[in-house]
Amino acid sequence: MRMTHRTLTFYGLQVPDRHAVRAVFDADTITVYQAYSPAIALPALDAQRFVPPFKRDRMTWVKPSFLWMMYRSGWATKEGQERVLAVRLRRDGFDAAVAEACLSHYVPGIHESRAAWSRALRTSPVRVQWDPERDLHLRPLEHRSLQLGLSGAAVHRYVDEWTVGIRDVTPLVHEIHALVEARALEEAAALLPPERPYQ
Repeated sequence: MRMTHRTLTFYGLQVPDRHAVRAVFDADTITVYQAYSPAIALPALDAQRFVPPFKRDRMTWVKPSFLWMMYRSGWATKEGQERVLAVRLRRDGFDAAVAEACLSHYVPGIHESRAAWSRALRTSPVRVQWDPERDLHLRPLEHRSLQLGLSGAAVHRYVDEWTVGIRDVTPLVHEIHALVEARALEEAAALLPPERPYQ
């Protein structure tokens, strides 16, 4: 999969701009989000990398969209997702993961055949899934948000090579959620991480 500023290209076929990756990033890093229980999050924060009881043998999903993570974790209220972590990754690592990714489901017109997709799924350690982006009320929007699933060798590289920093953003999550509940949407929006199209 190849990214440009307006489109993504899977197997030589362009995907509409509504699937563009939006994220917080700088010249060297991109931020993704994960939500865990304190038992996993606190050791990761101390070590600034994922350590046990984080399990490397399971697929781990990273999300560049803050609001999609809020939807997934219920504003850090769901069991096992009480701590939201902002994980800064090396851009070359993130780009390498995307480059070898396979869509998590078969899409006619993007894959030459269901068999070809099935072969790619078996051999790629990275999955891509596109889900509706969310607004401050966590309602679905027209454009899509990227989820990147890492397994096997990709998880090891995520932990050992790509991660350059981990920050607990749970207090920010609670602050924004409280503003949304109070219907102070402008104030809530002003606190959102400044995501922009990732080139």
